[in-house]
Amino acid sequence: EEFWSLVKKKAHEHDMDEVLAYMHLMIEKAREAKVAITRKALTEHGRDLDMFPGVEEWFSSINDYCKKKDVKIEHFAISSGLREMIKGSPIAKEFRHIFASGFSYDANDVPAFAAQSVNYTTKIQYLFRINKGILNSWDNKEINRFTPDEKRPRPFSRMIYIGDGETDVPAMKMINYQGGYSIVVYPPKEGQRRKPAEMQKKKTAKKLVTNNRAQFVAEASFQVGGPVYEIVTMLIGRIVDEHRLKMNLKAR
Repeated sequence: EEFWSLVKKKAHEHDMDEVLAYMHLMIEKAREAKVAITRKALTEHGRDLDMFPGVEEWFSSINDYCKKKDVKIEHFAISSGLREMIKGSPIAKEFRHIFASGFSYDANDVPAFAAQSVNYTTKIQYLFRINKGILNSWDNKEINRFTPDEKRPRPFSRMIYIGDGETDVPAMKMINYQGGYSIVVYPPKEGQRRKPAEMQKKKTAKKLVTNNRAQFVAEASFQVGGPVYEIVTMLIGRIVDEHRLKMNLKAR
């Protein structure tokens, strides 16, 4: 909490994007504490990332479900967090591509500059990159080139976006508008009763659905038979049925 208060203060003082502020502050604090930050250290730190229940098993279970349905599925990460940490996490191998904030590095693999900052609105850009098949952050020529919807490899109408907070609102609204699906999740309770912070996150998540910013809300439990699994498998079935119906109509 103290660190994020400092992030907000720095962002306010310098009229600065909060993601860039936390990246800059991270380097500052490490130098003050004489802690070496390198690409390797950040990647190794990713091994200890906290994840919602069932996330590590989520990919194999949902992949198995899609295989039985004869459906191809791809997973992407779009995150304001550091890409090196995500790449070091146990689930990194499951993603087709990871779009996340990151540094450029000097010859000693020490952060030299912020190479990429992913915030509220830039998440939308990466959805368009996925939609058009541009799996990098640097090709601005292709992302701005007109591409007919039918020639885009990953239609928005077949996307399911899972977010865990207000930073995902613009991306969820865009997905909804384009015919895709959005799910906002809130942390599962710890113990018998929810703590005030947990209650607030649940309330915020439900409000996003009430305000038509997300279509579905669920506790962030990713086990087979859990709320997220039930919603996602239902939506996959709907996407498959809609596609088959369109194909049948075309064939007539």
